[in-house]
Amino acid sequence: MGLVSMKVLLAKAQAGKYAVGAFNCNNMEIVQAIVAAAEAERAPVIIQASQGALKYAGLDFIAGLTRTAAKKATVPISLHLDHGTSFEQCVLCLQAGFNAVMIDGSKLPLAENIALTKKVVETMRPAGLTVESELGRIGGTEDDISVSEREAFFTDPDEAERYYRETDVDALAIAIGTAHGQYKGIPKLDFDRLKEIQKRVAAPLVLHGSSGVPDDALRQAIELGVAKINIDTNIREVFVGVLREKLKANPKEIDPRKVLGPARDGMIEIVREKIRVFGSSGKA
Repeated sequence: MGLVSMKVLLAKAQAGKYAVGAFNCNNMEIVQAIVAAAEAERAPVIIQASQGALKYAGLDFIAGLTRTAAKKATVPISLHLDHGTSFEQCVLCLQAGFNAVMIDGSKLPLAENIALTKKVVETMRPAGLTVESELGRIGGTEDDISVSEREAFFTDPDEAERYYRETDVDALAIAIGTAHGQYKGIPKLDFDRLKEIQKRVAAPLVLHGSSGVPDDALRQAIELGVAKINIDTNIREVFVGVLREKLKANPKEIDPRKVLGPARDGMIEIVREKIRVFGSSGKA
C-alpha cells in the first residue's frame, strides 16, 4: 500500500469519533509487531520515532523498516517524527521519507513557538507532510525530552486558539494531565480543559504519554476530540518483560530469535489491545 497521509487518517478519526494509535518503534521487531497488530485489527496506525530511536537505530534504518512494512501492508500506515527538536531535523526526516513530523517548541515562549511551527508548516506542507506540534508541556521523560513536574503546565485554551489560528498546524498535542514514562499513580485528565480547547481548535487533538491512562479516560478523551493517541512505555514494558521471562527460564539461550520472537508476539497483543480501546479496529 505504501505510506498514507497522517492528515487523512486523523481527519477520518476525528469525524468518526475514534483515535488512531501512534506507536513508537526502536527496532525491527517493534515495527513488525505494530504492523501485525494493525493487520489483525484492520486498523490504521502511525509508526513514530523519538529522539532516542533515531539515535539508537538511525534515521535511515527507521525509515527503511517502516516504508518496507507499509509497502507490504494492507492497512494504512504513516511514518511520523515524534518530538522533533528543530526545523533542520524535520527537513532530514522529509529527505529520509517520513510523511509526518512533529515540531516540539513547547519550551519556547508562545511567540517563538508559533514562529517555529509556522516555518515547519510552510516548508513541510507543500511536500505533502503532515505537521503536529505541541502547546503546553507534558511532564515526564521520553528519551532526550524531559519536563519536570514543576516545569510541566497545562495547555491554555486562549493560547491554543491563537496558536492554531496563526500556525494552521495539522494536529495539536495538548497537556491535560498525561505524562511521559511510567506513572507513579493513576493520572487524572482535565476534561473540562479538553472540552474548551476542542471548541476553539478545529485540528485533531493529540494525547501524549498515554501508557498507563485508564481505558475509560482514553475513551472519554476521544469523545471530546482526541484523534491521535501516543503509546510507547507499554510496548517497552511488554518487550523487556518477555525477554526477562525467557532468559530466566533458559539462561543458556544464545539464539536471539528464541527470545525476540516471543517478545514480538507479546507486543502484538498489547498494540491490539490499545487499538480496540481507541475504537479504530475495522477502520482501515
